[in-house]
Amino acid sequence: MSAGVATDIWRPRHNQWAIALTVTLATFMEVLDTSIANVALPHIAGGLSAGADESTWVLTSYLVSNAVILPISAWMSDRFGRKRFYMTCVALFTASSFLCGMAPSLPMLIFFRVLQGMGGGGLAPSEQAILADTFEPSKRGMAFAIYGMAVVLAPAIGPTLGGYITDNFSWRWIFYINVPVGLLSLLLTSRMVEDPPHMVHAREAAARTPVDFTGLVLVGLGLGCLQVVLDKGQEDDWFSSPFIASLAGIALVALLTFIVWEWRNSHPVLNLRLFKRRSFVAANMLMLSLGAMLFGTTVLIPQFLQMQMHWSATQAGLTLSGGGVVVFLMMPMIGRMVGKVDSRKMVAVGFLISGFSLIYMTSLYLGIDFRMATIYRAIQSAGLAFLFVPINTLAYLGVPAEDNNQVSGIVNLSRNMGGSIGISAVTTLLAQRAQIHQHDLSWHLSGGDLPFMRSLSLLSRRLVSGGLSPFNANLQSYGRLYLTVHGQAQTLAYIDTIFILGVICFLMVPVAFLAQRPRPGEVHVGE
Repeated sequence: MSAGVATDIWRPRHNQWAIALTVTLATFMEVLDTSIANVALPHIAGGLSAGADESTWVLTSYLVSNAVILPISAWMSDRFGRKRFYMTCVALFTASSFLCGMAPSLPMLIFFRVLQGMGGGGLAPSEQAILADTFEPSKRGMAFAIYGMAVVLAPAIGPTLGGYITDNFSWRWIFYINVPVGLLSLLLTSRMVEDPPHMVHAREAAARTPVDFTGLVLVGLGLGCLQVVLDKGQEDDWFSSPFIASLAGIALVALLTFIVWEWRNSHPVLNLRLFKRRSFVAANMLMLSLGAMLFGTTVLIPQFLQMQMHWSATQAGLTLSGGGVVVFLMMPMIGRMVGKVDSRKMVAVGFLISGFSLIYMTSLYLGIDFRMATIYRAIQSAGLAFLFVPINTLAYLGVPAEDNNQVSGIVNLSRNMGGSIGISAVTTLLAQRAQIHQHDLSWHLSGGDLPFMRSLSLLSRRLVSGGLSPFNANLQSYGRLYLTVHGQAQTLAYIDTIFILGVICFLMVPVAFLAQRPRPGEVHVGE
C-alpha cells in the first residue's frame, strides 16, 4: 500500500477540530511575534541604552533565523519525526521568548531573538502539514480556514497589542505573553498530536540516508544573506553600501548553487522537483504576492497614520484590527466553499477585490478620520479572506502525502519571503516617490508662482496680527508652507505605492488559472 493511500485510511485518535485548534494556537503566537515587536523598538532601544539603528537588529535577527529554518523544516520533520520536531520548536520558541524578556543587553536580546526565530520558523510548516494529514480532503478547506484566521489576524492585531503593552506596561511583556501560550500548546500537543504511518516510514528511511550538509549550508547562507539584504537594504542605500552589495552577491551565488546541487541530489534537503507541477508553481507565485501585499499594507497603513496624521501606535493599530474581524467572520464561509467552488476562481475573486480596494485606498488624504481608515482596511481584508485557504489548496493538489511536509515548508517560505520583499519594496518606493514629488512640488515655492505668493502673504499677515514681527512672520510662513509641501509629497508617495500594490493584485488574477482545475471533492492520492 502506498504512503498516499495509507494516509487516506489513517485517522488520528483524537478529535480533528481539537487538533486544529491546538496547532493554530502556536501559529497565532508565532505570527503575532513577527509584528508585535515593531512598535516597541523605541522602548527597547531606550531600555537597553541602544541606538535606533542598532535596535532594528531585534527584528532582522528574528527574520533571518526564521527564513533559514523554514525551507529545511520538512527535512528535519522527516529525520526526527514531525511531532518531536514540532514540540521542540514550540519549546525553543517559548523558552527563548522568556529569555528575550529577561535580556540584560541588546546583544543578548538579539541572540535570544535568533533562537526564537529558529523555533518559530519550524512551527508553521509543521502545523500546516499536520492539518493536511489530519483532515480528509473534503474537510481540509475548513481546517486551513481556522489556520488562516490565525495567520491573517495575528499581524493585524500585533501592532495594536504591542502598542498597548509598551504604552501601559514594560516592553518585556511583549515576550513574556508567549510563555503561558507556549506551555499550553506543549501540553495539548503532547496529548493529541501524533505522526501518521507515512511519517514513521519517512523517519525510518531518513535515518538510512546521508545528511545533505552541503545543501543545508547553501540554503542557510543564501536565505540568511538575502533576508538581511531585504531588511537593511533601504536603510543602507542598497548597493551603494559594500555590506549590502557583498551579501547580495553571496545570496545569489549560494542560492543558484543550491538549486543546481539539490536538483541533482538523490536525497535533497528541499524537494525542488515539486516545481515541475504547474499548480504548485502557481500557488507559490500567488502566496509570494499575498505575503507582499499583506505585510506591505500592514506596514503602510499604520506608518501613514502615525507619521503623517500623528496618531498613536494604539490608534493606528486599531485600524488594522477591523480588517482582522472581517477575515475572522469570513474564513468559515470560505472554508465551506473550498471543495465546492473552483479554488482558482476564488483566488481570482480575492485578488480582484484586493486590487480594487487598494485602488480605492488611493483616495486617502491628510485629514482622513478613523472610520475611513478602518473602512479601507476592512474592504481589503474581504479580498484577503478569499486567498489564503484556496492558494494552500492549490499547492497540495495532486501531491503525494509523503511530500506534505515539503509542500508546507516551501509555501510558508514563499509567504514569509513575499512579506520581506513587500516590506522592503514599500519602504524603498515611499522614499523614492517622496523625493520625486517633493522635487516637483518645490518648483512652486518661488516668487514667480502666484498661488504660492498669495498663500505666503496671507499667512504672514495672520502671523503679524498675532504679534510677530514682519521678518519673523515671513520666515515662519516659509517654514509652514514647506512642511505642507513635504506632507503632500509624502502623501502622494503613499498613494503611488498603494496603486502599484493594486496593479500587482490585478496581475495575479490570470496566474491563478495557470493551476490545474481541481475536481469537486478531489481526493489526495499518492502517485
